[in-house]
Amino acid sequence: MTPRSYLYVPADQPRLLVGAAGRGADALIVDLEDAVARSRKAVARAAVAEYLDTGTAWVRINAGTPAEDLAALAGRPGLAGVVVPKAEPALLSEVDDLLGVLDVPVLALVETARGLRDLHAVAETPRVVRLGLGEADLAGELNLRPGPDREELWPIRSAVVVASAAAGLMPPVGPVHTEVRDLSDLARTTERLLRQGFRARTAITPAQLGVINEVFTPSREEVERARATVALLSADSGVAVDADGRMVDEAVVRSARAVLARSDGRQER
Repeated sequence: MTPRSYLYVPADQPRLLVGAAGRGADALIVDLEDAVARSRKAVARAAVAEYLDTGTAWVRINAGTPAEDLAALAGRPGLAGVVVPKAEPALLSEVDDLLGVLDVPVLALVETARGLRDLHAVAETPRVVRLGLGEADLAGELNLRPGPDREELWPIRSAVVVASAAAGLMPPVGPVHTEVRDLSDLARTTERLLRQGFRARTAITPAQLGVINEVFTPSREEVERARATVALLSADSGVAVDADGRMVDEAVVRSARAVLARSDGRQER
């Protein structure tokens, strides 16, 4: 199933890693980048390599040291994928070469002006299965001063959604919510990301996972409406009218099928 939530866990904190898999995230991202001090990078690489011998996770590498980071991960059975920060075509190509014959997918984080400029090339790079958005880094590089609702970044969000769809990728992953205690605002902003075309979000604490998973799981009412919509079109009819008098065509049914796909195997609310 496509993950709705990704939980960041510092790679140099084995105690946190041990229990992370049971905290409710659809996927873990063991972080070698921002969460780890420069002086502890080697310790973190050793810790994540040991973890991947028994546990499963994505790993966020460092944009400046991909060779060292990937050398520590190569051949580890629990490596679900690689998260590439500050993703740009040249860096992604280097990661592809370093991974060689290994069948390892990449989640590319758009966090730089160059990555944004070359967004479609980033999305179409081999191994990339999903895009993510690092709004804090991007806002800093672009000299933006986002307000509470971050409207200044909405055009960029739309660009990431379009690039993902055009490249046939999974819908993108939304940025972290840094106000870790404000779960009501987390719900509000995650619902906006859902409306904007995102279908997952990263979390920096397990307390955020329940909200993120709930928002990205269709409700029972949504699922029932989607099933009814799909059932309206037959092989002999390209257009129908639903019980509320709304026209239903293949485009509407496609959206309904996407709702059903998101609910498959999930606990509906």
